[in-house]
Amino acid sequence: MKIRDLSLVRSRAEMASWPEGKFLIDTINAHSFVLARNDEAFESALLDADALLPDGISIVKACRWLKCENAPDEKIAGADLFAYEMEKLNEKGGTCFFLGSTPETLALIEKKAAEVYPHITVKSYSPPFSASFSRSESQAMVDAVNAANPDLLWVGMTAPKQEKWLYDHWRDLDIHCHAGAIGAVFDFFAGTVSRAPKGWINLGLEWLYRLLKEPRRTWRRYLVNNPVFLWLVLKEKLS
Repeated sequence: MKIRDLSLVRSRAEMASWPEGKFLIDTINAHSFVLARNDEAFESALLDADALLPDGISIVKACRWLKCENAPDEKIAGADLFAYEMEKLNEKGGTCFFLGSTPETLALIEKKAAEVYPHITVKSYSPPFSASFSRSESQAMVDAVNAANPDLLWVGMTAPKQEKWLYDHWRDLDIHCHAGAIGAVFDFFAGTVSRAPKGWINLGLEWLYRLLKEPRRTWRRYLVNNPVFLWLVLKEKLS
């Protein structure tokens, strides 16, 4: 996979043109780009999504430097997608399902959602914490989603597990509208982890904020995979 292979959403304004029906949305950043190059299933999940958001300033700048056709105008994080979709659903009312994280975090999400999005009915399910799921565990997850018959489905189980699971079970899921793998947004919304202030985000330093806040969790992502990403972009430029 190369940067030029990516068909990315260019701006937040483009999101308004998305269809109302079943629609799969994923995000990509430098870390996930590097992982996908060595994981064929993850690569397929990203490239075959109905929409792929540039969730990283490095992706945006790389597209511009490589002069990619239809390069994105801005970074669109999973948190931006979440806020957009939830506000849109709250206006008309509907059901949203959160799949992933711990029961404690999901309880915080449901409590806050009731306050912030009063016209949305929230359902959730906490899957087992494991590197992979058995067939019966995945079926239980599908059954939980389908029982709620949601308009929106959010999956938060870290990359690449969340994207691959959603892609593998896409045909089995009964949802009316959109679904997305948004990982850390579960923690952001629950308040268990703070997202970077707008000043850091506007300077393209959200990655540094997360590294400083959660070094043990994010050091490999930013100190190992980010340099690898830069090398891959340089190779693509030279080729």
